[in-house]
Amino acid sequence: MLGRTAASLFWMSRYIERAENIARLTEVGYRISLTPDVGSGHREDWKSTLIAAGCLDGFLAKYAAIDGEKAQYWLLFDRDNPSSVRNCLETARNNGRAVRTALTREMWEALNSTWIEFAAIRPADLASGRLPEFLDWVRMRSNLFRGSLLGTLLRDEGYHFSQAGAFIERADNTARILDVKYYVLLPSNETVGGDLDASQWETILRSVSAHRSYRHVYKDRYRPWNVADFLILSPEMPRSLRFSCEWVNRATAGLSAATGAGASAGAHAGALLDTLKTANMDAIFRDGLHEFLTEFLTRNNAVSSAIAADYNFI
Repeated sequence: MLGRTAASLFWMSRYIERAENIARLTEVGYRISLTPDVGSGHREDWKSTLIAAGCLDGFLAKYAAIDGEKAQYWLLFDRDNPSSVRNCLETARNNGRAVRTALTREMWEALNSTWIEFAAIRPADLASGRLPEFLDWVRMRSNLFRGSLLGTLLRDEGYHFSQAGAFIERADNTARILDVKYYVLLPSNETVGGDLDASQWETILRSVSAHRSYRHVYKDRYRPWNVADFLILSPEMPRSLRFSCEWVNRATAGLSAATGAGASAGAHAGALLDTLKTANMDAIFRDGLHEFLTEFLTRNNAVSSAIAADYNFI
């Protein structure tokens, strides 16, 4: 497979996953902005969301101050934000169109119809409390594309590149959502484990569709150790860091078996997965959740760079 084709498949899946993830981060900011203003620092909810999305600097370069309406527009519609939902969906479609013959009909129709429907939506349409409905729509369209891929695509190099892109992006997003909690969710005068703390953990669980599954596994109130363990180390939770890294590891192994290349990517992916398999929450919290997540994001990006280098992405 040509490096150009591999790159298009990899980034097509990454951008579809990123569109969903930006919608999830926006939901975090939106839900937290609706909670009572208790303690100092709690009203920096949209700033923390922009930090987690990795686009605070770009936002501040365009806008003088942060407010909910501007933050939502930046995250969802602004063409000046490379990671806005609009740009993610458009870039995913363009990548898919560039390798149309490598896609199934169902995959292309999911991509194309999503972009056509999105292009018809105006920011003003989200007034009067319709933002949650729109964010649900973005998630559903991402799921439609992913279902089409899983149900119709041949399990060859194209499939493995697509899986690698999707799960690298998913791991990145889950780590960033958790980092929102570390940065500013807990007011400085609030005790860890308090009522406000619990409501914020619930918001984060809902943002990754893990609220009910957490209750099923733990049958307990929200506790930082359990929530972090569930989203970082659980091999069963579909958006956890470990689950995502296991799929990236499978993808790099599949690529290596099919091509005879990819030694660096496989080594990076395997080492990161081993770190998660041997980690425990006591040590993570003792050494610092933020520090752990920062290192994870760096190493996850290194896996992506190694795939690009090994397979000559253009």
